[in-house]
Amino acid sequence: MTGLTRTGDSGPNGALADTVMARLTTEYPAAADPARAAQVAAYMKHIAPFLGIPTPERRALSRTVLAGTPRPDEADCTEIALRCWALPEREYHYFAVDYVREHAGRLSSGFLPTARHLITTTSWWDTVDLLAAHVVGALVAADPGLKRVMDDWIGDDDPWVARTALLHQLRFRAATDSGRLFAYCERRAAHPDFFLRKAIGWCLREYAKTDPAAVRAFVDAHRDTLSPLSVREALRNL
Repeated sequence: MTGLTRTGDSGPNGALADTVMARLTTEYPAAADPARAAQVAAYMKHIAPFLGIPTPERRALSRTVLAGTPRPDEADCTEIALRCWALPEREYHYFAVDYVREHAGRLSSGFLPTARHLITTTSWWDTVDLLAAHVVGALVAADPGLKRVMDDWIGDDDPWVARTALLHQLRFRAATDSGRLFAYCERRAAHPDFFLRKAIGWCLREYAKTDPAAVRAFVDAHRDTLSPLSVREALRNL
């Protein structure tokens, strides 16, 4: 967690985190299903242990956990997210993602280092993609100066960081910076990582809902460098 600021247990933000985490670590384990947990862990390539709580039930438990708690500020979100990520079971990470997504509009560019920590710790598509589209994307939309950070992230050696740069505009629609989108896709087109190739196709396919002609023209012009997977995903609905 180098470079991240935590409020600690004694401060006002620590008090909210104390309440949330005490409830969370009571409610979630009580609903654990070890047999299902083993199945889900295997499906998710053992990226983390699981409690085995189905998503609808988990979100219902989350509402119980959060009942009567005040709206958080950025420090609250940071503290709760980091505490959740320090726990091994994946459902706690999902709680953190849901929490920061819900309150993304209350976050400033100062949250980006925390988002990067979440993206690069116990990394897999199930958390990275939601953080990319709903948290990092929201931060960039609110502070266009962060586009320069995305310019750095697209070249990062960590493919999950680069995938985040590709996917952060996923929900921008007509507000998409198409020049950056296409430049990012071109820059990482030859990378062998499956998840980067899939992300290239995905972000192009999503932007094709706004400007199909531009996406088709980009793909046609870069068929020699784009992977077949990226091309297939980009053109799926065209």
